[in-house]
Amino acid sequence: MPFTTAYIARSPDADPARHRCVVETGLSTLHTVVVRDQEQALAVARELVGQHGVCALTLCPGHSNQEVGEIAAAAGAGVSVSVARGDPAGGPVVARAMEEAGWPRA
Repeated sequence: MPFTTAYIARSPDADPARHRCVVETGLSTLHTVVVRDQEQALAVARELVGQHGVCALTLCPGHSNQEVGEIAAAAGAGVSVSVARGDPAGGPVVARAMEEAGWPRA
């Protein structure tokens, strides 16, 4: 059985039923799903753990600390939950890129 992980990202125009992919090697499986909001993130986390055996979730930096805690609780005690965070200088770079791409301001 491969090591099964997942990355959950956020986008204001996401549809997690469509915006997902799976990358498989012989030893690992990576699920990537893009969600619109926290409600979808919670549902996707439960699905990934319950239906696909994900044991490690990585979340995009768009999740607040409170949301990360909620996702960790939804995933369960046996699942590692991490957040991909950049350095302080990277925040403005990402904010500019998101604005240029047409994302609504937070």
